[in-house]
Amino acid sequence: MTVAFINRIGTAVPDHDVHGRFIQFADQILPDRRTRLLFQRMVQRAAIDHRYSTLEPSENQEGWVDRKGLYQRNHFAGTAARMAHFEAHAVELAQRGVEALDLDEDPMSITHLVVASCTGFTAPGIDQQLISRVGLSPSIERTLVGFMGCAAAVNALKIAHHIVRSEPSAKVLVINLELCTLHLQETPDLEVLLSALLFGDGCAASLVSARPEGIALKDFRVVTIPDTADLITWRIGDSGFKMSLSGEVPSQIAHALRQELMRNDGQGILRKRSKEEYDLWAVHAGGRTILDAVEQGLDLSPDALRWSRDVLREFGNMSSATLMFVLKRMMQDAPSPAQGLAMAFGPGLVAETFSFSLNG
Repeated sequence: MTVAFINRIGTAVPDHDVHGRFIQFADQILPDRRTRLLFQRMVQRAAIDHRYSTLEPSENQEGWVDRKGLYQRNHFAGTAARMAHFEAHAVELAQRGVEALDLDEDPMSITHLVVASCTGFTAPGIDQQLISRVGLSPSIERTLVGFMGCAAAVNALKIAHHIVRSEPSAKVLVINLELCTLHLQETPDLEVLLSALLFGDGCAASLVSARPEGIALKDFRVVTIPDTADLITWRIGDSGFKMSLSGEVPSQIAHALRQELMRNDGQGILRKRSKEEYDLWAVHAGGRTILDAVEQGLDLSPDALRWSRDVLREFGNMSSATLMFVLKRMMQDAPSPAQGLAMAFGPGLVAETFSFSLNG
């Protein structure tokens, strides 16, 4: 049976580091000293140093949050204005991701394009805009993976995996593109601000084909955690998309993974293998508490998730692009040959997973 490989991954982030400016913004709108101190304590524990945005921070801390004026104090932009910004800037970041991929192939030889995003909508979409931007064939087959949250990275790869298995000559370009910071909310709600503290913008572009080079994609499996549908929600509001991320998510993930570790049958995400048989753990860097939950739930060594923790520290959570940043680092730096397990979490609450082998 034909095996699909991630041959290479290119990544890109916008130019503007907004992590410090967001912390200042939150400090200004939180209602009292006690809440501000709690927020600052969570900032210290978040293990994030940088997050990037397509929006340039404003130096006018009392008025505009960004130079463009999309976020003016007491007058944050509505959803239409935010989508106009997405339409204008998302494809630029996608193009940078493709350029970082450094394709050896003629772009016209790419047969399929898969684009995953949950932070913006436009038609013609990013897929169609990229055709002329990077010289893809006008007849390229296109698929969009929309509004599936952080776990969409796995779903996009799953589509590429099935395409290559059914058409061994296929060359699939996979784009994970997210402008998470576009949905900043002006609210004194601490839970909302702590969710926003995690997210940054980013893009990953990957080439998937049958060429035996890079990461071999193996069986894909998904687990839905019962009675957790309301713990992660992502809804379109009048002032952008509104994230609800419950504090119960880490404990639910840890509990579910402990159950997986105990049962470990042929249908489980460990694939009836001991955790010691996996050399690499490519886990979506959804936040420090998420990574802690995976480490504790699977009883992993303290350094097992170092790739994910490094990505979180340097870029924050870039939704569907994040896992691809982790896999890129493993391709560059991890010892090989190696066997690995990848997972990402999203609304549902679901764990999307696949096993893989690196260079062997």
